[in-house]
Amino acid sequence: MNTLITGGAGYIGSTVSNYLIDRGHQVTIIDNLSTGSIKNVPKKAAFFKIDISDTKKIEKVFYEKKFDVVFHFAAFINNEESIKNPQKYYQNNFVKGKIFFENCMKNKINKFVYSSTAAVYGNKDKKVNEKDQLKPMSAYPKSKLKLENFLKKKRKHISCIILRYFNVAGADQKLRCGFNVNKGYNLILNLCLAGVKNKKFTINGNNYKTKDGTPIRDYIHVEDLAKIHLLTANLIQKKKMFKVFNCGYGHGFSVNQILKKFNSLLKNKIDYKIGKRRNSDIVISIANPNKLIRYTKWRPKFNNLNYILKSSLSWYRKNI
Repeated sequence: MNTLITGGAGYIGSTVSNYLIDRGHQVTIIDNLSTGSIKNVPKKAAFFKIDISDTKKIEKVFYEKKFDVVFHFAAFINNEESIKNPQKYYQNNFVKGKIFFENCMKNKINKFVYSSTAAVYGNKDKKVNEKDQLKPMSAYPKSKLKLENFLKKKRKHISCIILRYFNVAGADQKLRCGFNVNKGYNLILNLCLAGVKNKKFTINGNNYKTKDGTPIRDYIHVEDLAKIHLLTANLIQKKKMFKVFNCGYGHGFSVNQILKKFNSLLKNKIDYKIGKRRNSDIVISIANPNKLIRYTKWRPKFNNLNYILKSSLSWYRKNI
């Protein structure tokens, strides 16, 4: 399979790139390196430093190679930043994404796997399935959903899988690529920072409607997510379809539970304080992955919180 990957220098894009290459597929990466790192790009991948909205340069890549499937990862993903600067997220994630997909379709490329987010569901008090009402709470998931809806309108002309990620964590088993250790915008990265550099950790609120008062999330290892990308690409290679799948394990852990488990991996325990809760934080986010499993027969390999945290910590220690 000859694949094109946008945002392939980023965390998930680079992990999927390595996963595909390891299994004999060809990978071409397009990334403007605004948030990704050239160090993440696999040596066996063809790489072009191009913005996805640069239609002329992208078309040159299209002319050079014939792509079977496009994986679209390129996006800004910092939720807090999106609240402060919603226009930036609308422009980058939706407008540029729309330009890119229209360019693909114009050039008769019509098989896509699109990276979306579980944040499109908003606050729920149960596991969510793909038919649940969507209530994104900030500009980041709103921009992702807007591009979902654009693709949905084109469904007669394309074959597309939309993957709604829950909380992605961990690193490539060989530690070839991983998350940006210098940008602390998620819980596990902030715990790595606090644990390795002995910095105080802040729990943003402990008065949520959960058993221990802290938010609950479904954490999926990035390599299990990479496998999902290959399985779904195989689906649209075989048959024309338009599907939305949740990507998670179907069970959640609270912030307190994650902190306790993380502390069990450290010699010096993390010192923490309780801060103010954030208005944009979702209380509970847990996937119902049954539809994904039904269509792809996916079986996770790394569904183990201890391994997920160890993997994240190993990557962080290697790259600070």
